[in-house]
Amino acid sequence: MANTKSAIKNARKSTRRMLRNKAVKTRLKTLAKQLEVATKSADAAAAKSAAIAYVAANDKAVRSGVVHANAAARVKSHTAKLVFAK
Repeated sequence: MANTKSAIKNARKSTRRMLRNKAVKTRLKTLAKQLEVATKSADAAAAKSAAIAYVAANDKAVRSGVVHANAAARVKSHTAKLVFAK
């Protein structure tokens, strides 16, 4: 347990940030699964819309500092290869 006031405050901040980051990462995983399902189906429009949503969510996660910029760029590249290869 934290002893000083600043350590107690930092523990509270850390908990809030952890919960927010966890929610964002969970959303990204859900969108990735939806993209995978959409690409396995024959519907190109559904795959494209799922890819757009996934890439947009990754960009937002980068802006909030949850995901590293290079990791998001790698995800964008892989998504584009996956969707537009067909």
